[in-house]
Amino acid sequence: MMKKHLAISALAGWVLLVTGFMILARTLDLEIFFVLWLIGILVIVELVSDHAATPRYLRFQRLVIASGVILFGAIVARKILEILAR
Repeated sequence: MMKKHLAISALAGWVLLVTGFMILARTLDLEIFFVLWLIGILVIVELVSDHAATPRYLRFQRLVIASGVILFGAIVARKILEILAR
């Protein structure tokens, strides 16, 4: 249970840090925010996960990560199509 709270706190801190830097840079872009959030959750889940046993909440986080990777692929595909359309 301690790892779960640590992971939630770390992710919340990461999101606040990313948001703060985006506000300071005056570039509030949802795509950049999503990619940085995905990187943060990937790192945190890898650091918190225990390879011997997988708790239920980590299985759910892996589902969230899989959907995030699919959305990331869609963002990349859209950006490539924008570049090719020029």
